[in-house]
Amino acid sequence: MQLEFSEDDERFRQAARDWLAANAPTDTPPYDGQPARDYALSWLAKCHAGGWSGIGWPREYGGQSLAPSKLILWYEEYVRARAPSVLDCTFVSVNHAGPTLIALGTDEQKTFHLPRILEGKSVWCQGFSEPGAGSDLASLSTTGRVEGDEIVVNGQKIWTSFADIADYQELLIRTDPEQKRHRGLSWVICDMESPGITVRPIRNMAGVTHFAEVFYDDVRIPLSNVVGGLHDGWRTAMTTLGFERKTAAMGVQLALSIRIEDLIARAEPTPGSAMAERLADLRAEGAALRAMTYRTIFREPANPSEGSLMRLYFAELAQRIAQASMDVLGPEALTDTALTHDYLEAYSETIAGGTAEIQRNIIAERILGLPRE
Repeated sequence: MQLEFSEDDERFRQAARDWLAANAPTDTPPYDGQPARDYALSWLAKCHAGGWSGIGWPREYGGQSLAPSKLILWYEEYVRARAPSVLDCTFVSVNHAGPTLIALGTDEQKTFHLPRILEGKSVWCQGFSEPGAGSDLASLSTTGRVEGDEIVVNGQKIWTSFADIADYQELLIRTDPEQKRHRGLSWVICDMESPGITVRPIRNMAGVTHFAEVFYDDVRIPLSNVVGGLHDGWRTAMTTLGFERKTAAMGVQLALSIRIEDLIARAEPTPGSAMAERLADLRAEGAALRAMTYRTIFREPANPSEGSLMRLYFAELAQRIAQASMDVLGPEALTDTALTHDYLEAYSETIAGGTAEIQRNIIAERILGLPRE
């Protein structure tokens, strides 16, 4: 397992640091709607022009084919520069859809979509969860009836981040009604401008509309938009979720350490005080999460389920940091829009991307080898 960086790595780190110092925006990005889309795509296009988008993607698809060590260094410098959160409306396209297409897409799908993603010309959303199939994804009921060279989709998705401003969706549907649970599903590319799609934004308690309900009424999708094979969508979806719970979230994980350091600097705790001890504990937890990130990236071969270890630990640590910000800063925190937003948003962390309970089940069954619940 690599635990040290080479001279070449350090040169790369310095290049990333210099570029970010000269180019990273210093203003606060919009939280939702068209302004958030415009801001995120403009920043991604700037990164692409500078050679800093999709750096872990294969070179033949527009990336730089860089090693995991350099990917970590990029994200470390990215969060140190306080660059815009990677968890914006381009997150799914760059970290889910693109890598999934690279792994399992057709040549036509790759040729059309991958350049548009990296150049900041399209936004994707994820259509997995349903009102009755959130954590239990295998029980989804949105149907896709095959008619000739098309799939006719009917049903509903929920908690679809940025659906109101997305161009495409990675959509998981049941295309073989005779099959149950994990069988008979298909992962398809859905054009969000297709007739029959209705998007209803959901305003969360932080006051923003990241989430949405999406309804499908006889939506026609070309069979050529199936990724990974018809009725084999569970395998494709697990590929997508593998990216989500491992490398995709690396920047978000590493950013927690920066949030802790910013809080310590702002609070100026008295050495030896209860506040100082609490913040020291959070700093240690941030270091532990960083070590877990290193371990998962550098360990070969890695258990794909190990992403759940980081997802669970990150989610609960993010909530502890948000709570500490409120407690330590007191009334001052209530006048800070960014802090109050982060505090309210943090409640969703143990729900989004698979609930904390689901992550614990994955860890118990697939890593520890315990009996199924």
